[in-house]
Amino acid sequence: MTRPGTSHAMERSAAIVLLDQYVHDAGLRKHCLATGAVMKALAARLGEDAGFWEMTGILHDIDFELIHGDMQLHGAKGAEILTSAGIDPGMARVVQRHNHHLFPGTYTSPVEIALQAADSASGLVIACALVKGGKLSDVTVKTVTKKAKEKSFAAGCDRDRIALIEPIITLPEFYAVAITGLMAIREDLGLT
Repeated sequence: MTRPGTSHAMERSAAIVLLDQYVHDAGLRKHCLATGAVMKALAARLGEDAGFWEMTGILHDIDFELIHGDMQLHGAKGAEILTSAGIDPGMARVVQRHNHHLFPGTYTSPVEIALQAADSASGLVIACALVKGGKLSDVTVKTVTKKAKEKSFAAGCDRDRIALIEPIITLPEFYAVAITGLMAIREDLGLT
């Protein structure tokens, strides 16, 4: 799917087509798109391959509905799907290893670390928008920083996984990048 001369827009659309074959829940689909948007913005900020990072984010939970809650299969099943679809083996490996229940504390590459942080931060930023009436445009770094300190707020968003990004970029910078990334797809997320 990552081919020389192929535009990132085509890569994104191809990733979404593949995602839609396996993910039918609207909330999970939005989560995958949001994670991809954060990954793309972060890659651009860090000088990495934005298309590869965005597609990795979009496809990271492609197997979630298939595994029926069996976290021993999560990631591995996704990697199988990506491999059989002819996706870059490096991307399949990142998707396989993103399951922090199976691979805790083993993330060293920037894309793996970014996926850990983006996976949780995307939900945190969206939750901040929802308490502002769905207005992502009203969410600031200060909002996200404050809400992140409230453990009961968006409790499913793992702050420890978000904090993994700190050796690469400060948390305030990361939140700013995440907000910018999500703003780019806010219509897809049903936000303003």
